[in-house]
Amino acid sequence: MECGNTRTTRNGNADHVNITRGFTGRPRAHDPGLPPGQYDARDEWPVLSAEVTPDLAPEDWTFRIDGLVAEPRTWDWEQAHALPAAAYEGDIHCVTGWSKFGVTFGGVSLDAFLDQVRPLPSATHVVAYAHTGYTTNLPLADVTGGRAWIAWEHGGEALPAEHGGPARLLVPHLYFWKSAKWIAGLRLLDHDEPGFWEGNGYHARGNPWEEQRYSGD
Repeated sequence: MECGNTRTTRNGNADHVNITRGFTGRPRAHDPGLPPGQYDARDEWPVLSAEVTPDLAPEDWTFRIDGLVAEPRTWDWEQAHALPAAAYEGDIHCVTGWSKFGVTFGGVSLDAFLDQVRPLPSATHVVAYAHTGYTTNLPLADVTGGRAWIAWEHGGEALPAEHGGPARLLVPHLYFWKSAKWIAGLRLLDHDEPGFWEGNGYHARGNPWEEQRYSGD
């Protein structure tokens, strides 16, 4: 399983999802910068996706925010790039056990998009959805205040398709399955609505420092 959009499907529906505890890949280095149960992937960025990588060109990509907002809106590639650029430099953590230090992503802060649609006071959660149909849920507070980005660059280069290019959601303070690849939009809600993996036994929030991997952790 890769941290991002991963699923097993039959005729478009989830089927035979197996969740295995304890997969760590390599023994964990004893580094105080690592969350519990993680190891330093160093130069690797594992791709273990069960979801087919879409053939999605930048000119065909769109991003929409709707639901509990004053002005629902859709951006195309050029319109999104016209927003103020923003970057993230820091660490990312996958629920399968690997972490990467000092990664860099470029794109736009999600706050810039949300400022244009104006979330209603009743909005408390979001469902992020991908161009492939994958979904994941997050508290609104976890994607505002400079904590989330729409990213289309990694290390100064275009984000590779297998890692979510042309653009992915980036929420680096949570396990990376929350950072939906091939992001298509956000729907703002007044309640928590489980996404794909959350509906199949994963934790609703996914804080790596609290090791919130599975429901009940």
